Amino acid sequence: MLSVFDTVRAAAGIFVGTSIEDLVLLTALFLSFRAIGRPHRWQIWAGWYIGIAVLVLISGAAAIGLVIVPGDWVGLLGLVPLSIGVYKLIGTIRARGRGVAVQPVIAAGVTSVAGLAISNGGDNISVYVPVFRTIGLARSLVMIAVFAVGVAIWCLAATLLGSHKKIVEMIELYGHWIVPAVFIVVGSAIIVSSGVIHRVT
Repeated sequence: MLSVFDTVRAAAGIFVGTSIEDLVLLTALFLSFRAIGRPHRWQIWAGWYIGIAVLVLISGAAAIGLVIVPGDWVGLLGLVPLSIGVYKLIGTIRARGRGVAVQPVIAAGVTSVAGLAISNGGDNISVYVPVFRTIGLARSLVMIAVFAVGVAIWCLAATLLGSHKKIVEMIELYGHWIVPAVFIVVGSAIIVSSGVIHRVT
């Protein structure tokens, strides 16, 4: 059974791994603020918290709904993040070969920032749902608290990084590799730790 420290450490790893792209987008938003004054700092903070809260609520609701899934087979949910990780990895390799440019960030207020967070973090649900489902309510609440702290750290880091465009480019470069790797590792870990492989074989 995981201790509180283990849960916090796991939550931090999941947050960082699934939010590398968030840091890039947040940095771009703060760069936009410095350049044209929009969106305002408070709009970025509020919008991103709202967006992440929506993702967590959706994941929590889905996890509760999954109680009808037999516990012995819930590990198969790990196939979702695993598949997304492989898909993202293939997409990254193809995009790198074509030299595809990163799309510009467009957000002007709280609502559009929240929408950006939700659309960019939609894949996070595939990781949060099986994790919340397998660790229970108490540890899920600890994870959510860690995510809340993580968003604050990300916003502060993005504020500092927002004045260094070369740093943004570096994060964008390595973030495309880190995100698929994390999805693959998380999905594989869920499948292996659940023991579902032995039931299938």
